[in-house]
Amino acid sequence: MFAHAETPLAHTADYPEDPGLCGPGSVSWQVIGDVSVFVGGVRALLIQAAHPEVVAGVDDHSRYREDPLGRLSRTSFYVTSATYGAMPEVTEAIARVRTAHKAVSGYSERNRPYSASTPEFAAWVHNTLTDSFLEAYQVFRGRLSEAEADQFVVEQTQVGEMLGASPMPLSARDLRRWITSHPDLAPSSGMHAALRFLRNPPIPMLQKIGYQVLMNGAITTIPEPVNQVLGLSVPPGARVGCASLILALRRIMAHSPAWQAGLERCGEPYDPRLFRDKR
Repeated sequence: MFAHAETPLAHTADYPEDPGLCGPGSVSWQVIGDVSVFVGGVRALLIQAAHPEVVAGVDDHSRYREDPLGRLSRTSFYVTSATYGAMPEVTEAIARVRTAHKAVSGYSERNRPYSASTPEFAAWVHNTLTDSFLEAYQVFRGRLSEAEADQFVVEQTQVGEMLGASPMPLSARDLRRWITSHPDLAPSSGMHAALRFLRNPPIPMLQKIGYQVLMNGAITTIPEPVNQVLGLSVPPGARVGCASLILALRRIMAHSPAWQAGLERCGEPYDPRLFRDKR
C-alpha cells in the first residue's frame, strides 16, 4: 500500500502514551483497521466524482493518471497518520494536505470557481470518505449500533475540522442525508474521465482482477440519488463476490499494522494474532 510513498507512523514510538486524535478505544481504529477500508476508499473516489467542481480540481491538478499508485499511497499515508498517529504525526499529515490544496484552484466546465481550500469543497471530500469507510465496514464486516456509527462520524469530524472542512454533520444519518441531497451534484466531463480511469486503472493484471471485484462491490453500496448522477452498473452477484474477496483478504492480511503500532505506542494490551506479522 505504501510502496510509492513513505511509510506512515515510522517514528510513532517516539511519542509514548500519546493517543492521537481518536485513541485506542475509538470506533475509528476499529473501522479503518479492517480490510473493508479498501472498498470504502474506492467508493469515496466514485462518489466524489459526482461533484463537478471537486472533480475539476482533480482533473486539472492531480497526476493520478500518470502516477495512480503514488496518489493512492499518499492518500493512504494521510488516512493512516490522521487515524492512528500521535498528535505530532496527525498535525503533520493534515498540514501536508492543506499545503497541497493551496495550489488547487480554477474554474469548472460550468464556469464555477473552485478551490480545494474552500470549506464546502473540502467537506465534500472529507464527508464522502467518512461515509464510505463507515458503509463499507457495515456492509462487509458487520453492523455497528447507531451510537457506534454516530461516534465514528464525530471522531472523523475532528479530522475535518483540522482540514478546515465545513459543514460536517454529526450523525451517520445526517451525514448520509447531506451527501444524497447535495444540491451541486451533476454529470461532467471530469466525472466521466474519472470513472473511466477508475474502471480500468493502469495496474498489473492480477491486481486489476481483484480491484475490479472490490470496485463492483463498492458500486453496490452507493446511494441511488448519487448513482443517478454517476450512472454506474455492476454485474449480478457483485456484492457477494466482493464479500468473498474481503473475507479472504481479512484472513490473509489480518488487521492494519498501523493499528498495532498505535496500541503499542499507547501501551495498550492486544492479541498479536489479530495483526499481520510486521517482519
